[in-house]
Amino acid sequence: MYSHEFYKRVRYAETDKMGYLYYGHYPKYYEIGRVETIRSLGLSYKDFEDVHKVQLPVVSMEVKYKHPAYYDENIRIKTLLTQMPTKLIAFDFELYNENSVLINSAHVKLFFIDMVTNKRVSIPQILSDKLQPYFES
Repeated sequence: MYSHEFYKRVRYAETDKMGYLYYGHYPKYYEIGRVETIRSLGLSYKDFEDVHKVQLPVVSMEVKYKHPAYYDENIRIKTLLTQMPTKLIAFDFELYNENSVLINSAHVKLFFIDMVTNKRVSIPQILSDKLQPYFES
């Protein structure tokens, strides 16, 4: 298993009339978690596209809203990879408020696309090599 944590403060523009983080903005927090998790492995989404010619479109997303996040709260985005990716990569997200209360969770699946052929491919070797040590028994 591999996990990474990153913090993001709720901006005023992200809130609704009640002062809550608008529900439609949560996927942006998951994206931040994904990108920063990949970065923590020494890789980047930009390089996947520019160098390795691989994109990662979202296939599915399951979200559970437990408690609201409020303007100016510093949200902890915990990103987990619980299974070694193959043709799909599945990220689990846990968002915590400043009191360490779990406020939101999500499960997001993406697959790998070769940008030249526009066909699904398996996990790029460079990502597999970085993750493999975390999934060895």
